[in-house]
Amino acid sequence: MEPGDAARLGPERVVRALPPRLLLLPLLPLLLGQGLRAAASASSSGAAASDSSAMEELATEKEAEESHRQDSVSLLTFILLLTLTILTIWLFKHRRVRFLHETGLAMIYGLIVGVILRYGTTATSGHDKSLSCTQEDRAFSTLLVNVSGKFFEYTLKGEISPGKVNSVEQNDMLRKVTFDPEVFFNILLPPIIFHAGYSLKKRHFFRNLGSILAYAFLGTAVSCFIIGNLMYGVVKLMKIVGQLSDKFYYTDCLFFGAVISATDPVTVLAIFNELHADVDLYALLFGESVLNDAVAIVLSSSIVAYQPAGLNTHAFDAAAFFKSVGIFLGIFSGSFTMGAVTGVVTALVTKFTKLHCFPLLETALFFLMSWSTFLLAEACGFTGVVAVLFCGITQAHYTYNNLSVESRSRTKQLFEVLHFLAENFIFSYMGLALFTFQKHVFSPVFIIGAFVAIFLGRAAHIYPLSFFLNLGRRHKIGWNFQHMMMFSGLRGAMAFALAIRDTASYARQMMFTTTLLIVFFTVWIIGGGTTPMLSWLNIRVGVDPDQDPPPNNDSFQVLQGDGPDNTRGNRTKQESAWLFRLWYSFDHNYLKPILTHSGPPLTTTLPAWCGLLARCLTSPQVYDNQEPLREEDSDFILTEGDLTLTYGDSTVTANGSSGSHTAPTSVEVGRRMKSSAEEVLERDLGMGDQKVSSRGTRLVFPLEDNA
Repeated sequence: MEPGDAARLGPERVVRALPPRLLLLPLLPLLLGQGLRAAASASSSGAAASDSSAMEELATEKEAEESHRQDSVSLLTFILLLTLTILTIWLFKHRRVRFLHETGLAMIYGLIVGVILRYGTTATSGHDKSLSCTQEDRAFSTLLVNVSGKFFEYTLKGEISPGKVNSVEQNDMLRKVTFDPEVFFNILLPPIIFHAGYSLKKRHFFRNLGSILAYAFLGTAVSCFIIGNLMYGVVKLMKIVGQLSDKFYYTDCLFFGAVISATDPVTVLAIFNELHADVDLYALLFGESVLNDAVAIVLSSSIVAYQPAGLNTHAFDAAAFFKSVGIFLGIFSGSFTMGAVTGVVTALVTKFTKLHCFPLLETALFFLMSWSTFLLAEACGFTGVVAVLFCGITQAHYTYNNLSVESRSRTKQLFEVLHFLAENFIFSYMGLALFTFQKHVFSPVFIIGAFVAIFLGRAAHIYPLSFFLNLGRRHKIGWNFQHMMMFSGLRGAMAFALAIRDTASYARQMMFTTTLLIVFFTVWIIGGGTTPMLSWLNIRVGVDPDQDPPPNNDSFQVLQGDGPDNTRGNRTKQESAWLFRLWYSFDHNYLKPILTHSGPPLTTTLPAWCGLLARCLTSPQVYDNQEPLREEDSDFILTEGDLTLTYGDSTVTANGSSGSHTAPTSVEVGRRMKSSAEEVLERDLGMGDQKVSSRGTRLVFPLEDNA
């Protein structure tokens, strides 16, 4: 188009006639301005987003740092509590103060710290709002929440009643000192239970084995059902008077009966040990408490597994009842087998390896094998408490003989220290939990009813069983012993751990609060009255556990029984359980030689056609005259210090002395070994006047005294 054509076409035609690129020229300033503004806006938006992200990361780092600091403060709090407890214990021992045990001290210090944390610290966090998920009919253990395109993970802490939604704990420090219940079961309980089995006074334990089993199994079951039924009546009363605000079933009452039946007379036993109280009374109380914990936890698991068919899952159903009984027997026997097998495996490893040349590795392996027993049993659906208890007993009876001198000392001291720290940690936490735990349900009627039910349940546990046991015991359990056992039914770490393991429902929260108060009362009041009770009941103290009691001691007369048998010297020694008599010969002749470096050679006890196997399993140390054959654990069932063992052309005594003589035949060796074993058993069981007949490798004992 020529320049003159524009005048003829007019402005509109000119615009239409212009090429597109020329039409854009006037719009360039406008487009450029808009583009610059858009770019600036995008740049400012990106910068704002970047700044926001940076601020969020900085806030997250600060929260993580603050959380780490609070974790350190909470752990430091418990360490300082234990430190203060230890120093006070030293002061009490120095001043010979016995009215308060170390566990009671730990609880007092825990209470003081709990009050300070509850009322001396302010809220440091808050809850913005609650979100409703009305479409879901159950709670999820983990939730992923989408917040503006970002996903956040939340874990389930537990159910909160509608009336307590606005009073949820907003103090981060109090949240930090509230531990996961699994910490108690997987970390704190194993060393306590293992130490109980590893340090068991087996000599007196096995002599009273029948009575201990009766108290632990039958007595705990009786106590559980009596307490459960009485508490069900209390619950019905609470419902009538309008003090029950939620569901509380009969199975919940039975569960509470199982939990609170777990006795822990740690205070009484500590005073017994310090005063050297009567060894039989100590054995009965300690043995009952050790096995009682195992029975209580299996019993509670069986009650939880009780599921009747039909709509009413809390009604009585015979099929479900017998199923629960089967579950109880299965769990207990499986846990027992797993603990014993782990101990046997450890004994074989320490026997057939040269680990004793490296005491550090030996101690580490012993520790890991023992602790893994608990976790293995829990992973397989059994009860770790039962497994680790019998693992400790097996380790003490067999593995301990194979350890080097350094490892024996290390393992004893290691588990003793772990037991002391774990137990005092739990009792400190009990005091702390009274003020820091947020799900307490205080019911005066339930608490008073629980105290009455526990008293009646303990009485039904001790007195009727003692009556029936005395019918078959040569050495009776006197009334003063029975009163002391009734008085010593303290509750402690196991009851607390079972109660705190599940606090989701209203019934379980009330059980936990009541259990906590019962532990406080029994440890402080009953534990503090142990020494006066010993004096009032005229129970002997200052007793040498390895010395026979004098036959004319009036304070011990109640145990020995009346009649001329009291004048028979060693025959007045403590009861030897018939179960122990049955298995001792087999253990001494076969298990000890297979699993340890002690005992008679298997070549003298096994049949001739097992000669190759006997030579492979018998330890070379048995034939080595340089190594004494004495078991150095003074707590073992029998002291073989007087055994004289004959191998080859030398006679090896317990003190390591040897002498040459004419080599006897293998038959003579076997006879001497069996005769020595019988003499040891006869001497240690205090049956010097009784007739012992030998039939092969079996020992036959008359059940009654010979006139």
